[in-house]
Amino acid sequence: FCFLHGFVVEEVSIRNLANMSTNKRIKEIQKLPEPMRKRREIRNKVLQEITKKSRHRGAQLSCCTQCLQGAAVSFRRFGNTLSEWFHLVQIWHKALKIIGAEFGTSVLSYFVFLKWLISFNLFSFLINFGFITIPQFLAAEPNNLSFTGLELFTGAGYFQNTVLYYGFYTNATISKIENGPSYNMQLAYIFTLGIYFIICFLILLFSMTKSFYRNFLNPQTYSGNASKLLCTWDFNITNEKSVKLKQKNLSTQIKEDLTEVNKEALDFSVMDRVLRIAFHLLAWVVSLGAAVAACTGVYFLSINNLKLFMKGHRNDLESQAAMLVLPVIASLLNTLIPFFFSWLGHLERFQTPGQHIYVTLARVAILKMSIVGILCYYWLNIVATSESQCWETLVGQDIYRLVLVDFIFCLIGSFFGEFLRRIIGTTVCVSLGLPEFDIGRNVLDLIYAQTLTWIGILFSPLLPGIQMIAFLIVFFVKKVSLMRNCQPPRKVWRTAQMMTSFMFLLFCPSFLGVLSVTGVTVWRLKPSEGCGPFRGLSSMYAAVSGWIQTLESHTASKWVAWIYHNLITSGLFFVLSIIALIVIYLHWKIIQGRKTIAKNLRQQI
Repeated sequence: FCFLHGFVVEEVSIRNLANMSTNKRIKEIQKLPEPMRKRREIRNKVLQEITKKSRHRGAQLSCCTQCLQGAAVSFRRFGNTLSEWFHLVQIWHKALKIIGAEFGTSVLSYFVFLKWLISFNLFSFLINFGFITIPQFLAAEPNNLSFTGLELFTGAGYFQNTVLYYGFYTNATISKIENGPSYNMQLAYIFTLGIYFIICFLILLFSMTKSFYRNFLNPQTYSGNASKLLCTWDFNITNEKSVKLKQKNLSTQIKEDLTEVNKEALDFSVMDRVLRIAFHLLAWVVSLGAAVAACTGVYFLSINNLKLFMKGHRNDLESQAAMLVLPVIASLLNTLIPFFFSWLGHLERFQTPGQHIYVTLARVAILKMSIVGILCYYWLNIVATSESQCWETLVGQDIYRLVLVDFIFCLIGSFFGEFLRRIIGTTVCVSLGLPEFDIGRNVLDLIYAQTLTWIGILFSPLLPGIQMIAFLIVFFVKKVSLMRNCQPPRKVWRTAQMMTSFMFLLFCPSFLGVLSVTGVTVWRLKPSEGCGPFRGLSSMYAAVSGWIQTLESHTASKWVAWIYHNLITSGLFFVLSIIALIVIYLHWKIIQGRKTIAKNLRQQI
């Protein structure tokens, strides 16, 4: 009788699932407390039930319609299988679980953010490679320069006449077939980058809104508290190692929640408070002074670097070495001064680790964004007005060297900041102990590198691909260094708002600053006369204006010109704001739906 009852309940459940929408059905199957094999069986039965219904409902339909429905079901099955396979082969899936269990959510947030940036740069690379680089290959001329190997470090020489840089791209309309379809490289270049930045804006706004709502507006829905202890165990886990890892992960999360609930406010005397405030102010003065000194040094070094480059050198080795002076000094300052800021934060003795991290984030952000601002001023106001034959390629080479040298210094920072620190703390000065992972410094290194990539994408379209490879290497190097050299935070604390802070810093000032620099370059600066897709124009944006004038002369295309004059040129910000509000509203509705489902599940429990 029990077997028959279970069979009837399963049949009713399959019918109910078959009547649901695709997304809702997938979520409900994922929530079932059954092994993966059983879930797949239920999914296949549901798909068979849908197929039966469609056949019964469409018995009188044409053969073509039935074939389309069968193809849709097969495609859905293939998509589900592919999704499961992709989930299994994710190279960082197990690593993130181990990091979260061993070091808590504070350190895990760094690696989650790094994984997000890797995916982001993969998306950027595919867009640029598909719409800009591949068409250029069809019109490319052979490169007669020899490859020596030094180009990997300097970005000059052989690479100068490749698709890596702006100056190599043609300004002609590409057409391999006479009287056939053509490809306007000017419009492809500017529209690809423009649409890419709009998509970046929406993705960043969407991610920041999602994180802000989850961690600030309604944190109780996601924190769980008692639900972590009672309702979060995954009964599909049967492997002994996975069970222990899950137990450790839940234990760390519960400790973080208890620390957040039981934290006590320290009671200081009036004199102690005055001394602490005075010391904090002194630390800020010293930090700002260090940032100003670093920016001054980078500015005068960049001016001298341009003079040396314009004069030329007697031998190639001296010329190559001179190219690396600016990126090496800038990366050295960006590596050493954050270590000083972290040491300064330890001297200030903040009440919680979160305060220490947020203050360090603010100081390092001021340093790195100031240096980037000085470099942008140097590129747009000095290099762009120099006598260089192709100033855009020169800027692209500068940014390539900065990205590469910053990556090298990031690896060196892991060696000196974590490996040597562990050797000193375990052999020379045992009282120091093992180092803790510096979240603030490492996160700002990622934001600085991503900012350089966004700035350089106009002058070097393939730069996101280079940055993606660098981030992949950084992920595994940091993971190995963390496991072997660092210890978990001495004070367990919950970091629900950490990811929101990372996204905010990436959006403002990083991305908004990049939009300003790109806007000045596209609208105000005159392109080089002898290179690039916009040669001979008064500005890069003049290519769009000329295209619109051409469309106005054709009656069938006047609607495009109307959209340009009435929406884009007069209300671009308004249109983007409307789109952003729509995205926020849709996301809010999705969250409300999830809350309703969670509430129903709690009532069932």
